[in-house]
Amino acid sequence: MKSMDTSQPILIVEDSEDDFEATKRAFNKANLRNPIIHVLSGEEALRYLQPGTNPKPGVILLDLNMPGMDGKMTLAYIKKDPQLKKIPVVILTTSADERDVKSCYELGANTYIQKPVDFDGLITAIKQLKEYWFEIALLPKEDKHD
Repeated sequence: MKSMDTSQPILIVEDSEDDFEATKRAFNKANLRNPIIHVLSGEEALRYLQPGTNPKPGVILLDLNMPGMDGKMTLAYIKKDPQLKKIPVVILTTSADERDVKSCYELGANTYIQKPVDFDGLITAIKQLKEYWFEIALLPKEDKHD
C-alpha cells in the first residue's frame, strides 16, 4: 500500500484552540507522523499556501465556521487556484446541515466529516481518515516547480 509522504505537512485550519488540540492529540493516538501546521483563519491559510513560501500540504483539514473568511470561502479559493486545487481538502466541522454538505462538495471538497462530540469518537474518525488519505489513497506529489 502506498502512503502519503510523511514529510508533507497537514494543514489544519481551525479557529478553536481546544478543537485543534483535540485533533492534534487524536493524530498522535492514530500514529500519524506528518508535521502539523495550524492556522486560525481562512486568511491565514491562504497566506500559508502562497506559492514558494512553505511546503505544500499533503491534505488540508478545514473547519467551516470561522470568523472572517469562513471555510466555504477558503475552500472556494483553494479549488479555483490552479496551484492549489489538487490538494485534498477534508471538511472537519460540527455542522451536519445538508446545505453545508452539498455546497462544500459543489465547491470541490474531497470529504466532509462531522466532528464527533467526544474524544473517543474523534480518535476513531482520525484513524479512519489516516487509513484512507494516508495509506490507501494515492495523492499527487508536490511539483518542485510549483
